[in-house]
Amino acid sequence: QVQLLESGGGLVQPGGSLRLSCAASGSIASINAMAWYRQAPGRQREWVAFIRSDNTTDYARSVKGRFAISRDNANYTVYLQMNSLKPEDTAVYYCNADTIRTIRGATYSERWGQGTLVTVSS
Repeated sequence: QVQLLESGGGLVQPGGSLRLSCAASGSIASINAMAWYRQAPGRQREWVAFIRSDNTTDYARSVKGRFAISRDNANYTVYLQMNSLKPEDTAVYYCNADTIRTIRGATYSERWGQGTLVTVSS
């Protein structure tokens, strides 16, 4: 069974930094794209950042220049470095993996992590 596990959330003051991690497990052979989404209280889930298998990236306008997504393909892990955090960045952050292939030949179209809470407050 393929699973994604996020970590690294917490409470940080405005202007501070946090680094989120998301590790995929489950006899994985390859993962196509990986992404981070977030959902603030009372709002819909929104896309934050995206990284393809060739390490090209895209960012939502609201985080561009402040956040950086990266991945470790050897360990099937994706990271989100968040700098210059603002109160409006407060949300549960979710990891997403697209087109996951296992060493046993199974293919999963996508998987989501359980989320990690980031709170930006003084």
